[in-house]
Amino acid sequence: MKKFFFLLFLICSNVFAQDIDIDHLNWLPNSNSFWVNSQDNIVVYDVNKLKQGTTILSNAQLKNSGFTSEIENLVWNNDKTKVLIYTNSKKVWRANTKGDYWFFDLKTGKGRPLGASLEKSSLMFAKFSSDSENVAYVSKHNIYLENLNSAKITPLTTDGTDKIINGTFDWVYEEELAARDGFRWNPDGKSIAFWRVDASETKFHLMINNTDALYPFTIPVEYPKAGEKPSSVKIGVIDIASLKTNWLNIPGAPDNNYLVRMEWMNNQSVMVVQLNRNQNQASIYKCDAKSGEASLIYQEKSDSWIDVFDISSGEYDVFSCPFVDSGKAFLWSSDADGWMHIYKISIDGKKKELITTENFDAYFKAYNEKTKSVYFIASPTDATQRYLYETNLDSKKTKRVTPKEFEGTNEYRFSTNGEFATHTNSNINRNRNNRLVALSGHKKIFPETADAFSKPERNYSMEKFKVTTVDGIEIDGIMAKPLNFDPAKKYPVFFYVYGEPMATVANDEPYFYGLITPLIPAGYIGIAMDNRGTPAMKGTKWRKSIYKNIGIINTHDQAMAAKEVLKWNFIDSDKVAIHGWSGGGAMTLNLMFQFPEIYKTGIAISAVTDQHFYDNIYTERYMGLPSENEANYTKASPVTYAKNLKGNLLYIHGTGDDNVHYKNAEVLINELIKYDKMFNLMIYPNRTHNISEGEGTMKHLFDTFINYIKEKSPPGAK
Repeated sequence: MKKFFFLLFLICSNVFAQDIDIDHLNWLPNSNSFWVNSQDNIVVYDVNKLKQGTTILSNAQLKNSGFTSEIENLVWNNDKTKVLIYTNSKKVWRANTKGDYWFFDLKTGKGRPLGASLEKSSLMFAKFSSDSENVAYVSKHNIYLENLNSAKITPLTTDGTDKIINGTFDWVYEEELAARDGFRWNPDGKSIAFWRVDASETKFHLMINNTDALYPFTIPVEYPKAGEKPSSVKIGVIDIASLKTNWLNIPGAPDNNYLVRMEWMNNQSVMVVQLNRNQNQASIYKCDAKSGEASLIYQEKSDSWIDVFDISSGEYDVFSCPFVDSGKAFLWSSDADGWMHIYKISIDGKKKELITTENFDAYFKAYNEKTKSVYFIASPTDATQRYLYETNLDSKKTKRVTPKEFEGTNEYRFSTNGEFATHTNSNINRNRNNRLVALSGHKKIFPETADAFSKPERNYSMEKFKVTTVDGIEIDGIMAKPLNFDPAKKYPVFFYVYGEPMATVANDEPYFYGLITPLIPAGYIGIAMDNRGTPAMKGTKWRKSIYKNIGIINTHDQAMAAKEVLKWNFIDSDKVAIHGWSGGGAMTLNLMFQFPEIYKTGIAISAVTDQHFYDNIYTERYMGLPSENEANYTKASPVTYAKNLKGNLLYIHGTGDDNVHYKNAEVLINELIKYDKMFNLMIYPNRTHNISEGEGTMKHLFDTFINYIKEKSPPGAK
């Protein structure tokens, strides 16, 4: 490390700390350093020497090599003397995971593009071998090796097609398992382990494009729906010298299980985390890279489902069981005892220790090998908030790291060695405040100015509340009010809903929800509440009570909580509106159809109208297979109750939605027509799930939304 920075000091210029943008700093691997893009100069800072940074690649050096694109990300080699610049990226379903990579040698400042003979903007997940002689990457479903000295490109797989996918994943693995980067170098750089997805038997869902050519054409998406088998997936290990691939012999049918995580344990062994089809059994295998033999290390079963990543914060860890104790053990998160806890399991699976012992949820975030400190997010007394805690593998003593003055929601991005982090604090009445801290003592490093606890710039007020339903269920909520709120008057209320296991909405954060926000100052009360089944930090029973009951328990809880809200003196119970998107769109429809006496006006966007229509990984995880739970699949689906519509409904969907297909809209429309139910409809041609593509789209969506509410449920107190 010292040699590296001394070299950079000799050849590069200095940049001062005021150029640091905490929101956009990026940690270097295995160090206390980070890089930022400062006016197209790549600048590295050591957190212990923040007064000045070092420009490792200047704008002039980039241009001299022919690089004139946007710097989107960097990939470093082990000794940090070489980098890959990721640029010209394009979206693959959700994320921009394919693009171009440029290789730069930091000693010379010279660079060149990789993949010269391959299609432009097609390279994915490029990474250095440990000796920095080669880079591997994916292009068009095959894995390639490029020698950095000769620029020779060698295909490591050759059978890749739209249906045979090497080194990355199909639609559903990416969407529901956060699986994108599908290969790993081993530590000595002599082998690569990779996923191979065979989607040959997975049926296409065909989206139709009516607008971009003289004749319509279809866009196929391999999309296994609830009840359909998964794609067949296996893991191979490529020997770089011989180019031979050995396949891991992991038990179970490859088209009836999920290989959700994989990492090298050492040069010879690969750890693989497997979920069964129902996702209620997790098996961890140690696999021999040469023989392919798989030995079971650990297995866990659940009465509902097993999470392999942290849903509570919206973060999806690349590897869910990091190695500790110099590789002699690994950490595993489980809520089997009623709380999400962190365990240490020996590498042979014979010893299992509970690391977080308190009766509250603990979500793993980082590990410091030097101090054996385990950092996790928890909120023992208020599920709307988030705080950082620390325990130790040896002492098991737990303490809160986030100081008391940082009340609310606290987010951290950790250095790779677990010693430092960026820290962002906000709450319902406080703007985001960014800092760079040393985790030991939560000592502030940057900026040197005092923390700015400013009030949010908004034209409404917010507060938190709780209601207890007739069933004895305590529900957290947030409420937005006009600044001129008068408790003696009655206001129309607008509920924002989601209600499924992938997100919470009652969060201690400073702003209410997008499309509804402009209506608050005009005289609306905005409400968002979290029912049972949402990933609130309230324990296993709360989160998993929704098992096999999505669309049932959550609908009931929201309606019962709304009834309590309508008892408030300042709520006009004759003017109740509701809105949700995706799962929240399904919730909106279910509430409109099943509780028309409560909800008078609704806007549902991109909704799942029939549980059978959504993908198998998500739906079967939370609902079981249709063959096991058919009655509840029907009971949970909004289309079942469409005949009960009484209020004002606006339904919105994009025809290019690869996530919740436009099919959902047409099936619902048919049912509403069948029962002569009047409703309003807005269809956006070729727009995806977030309906954002195309000139004017967002403004049109916004205006459609606001105008409909103003017409059907005019704002303003009475």
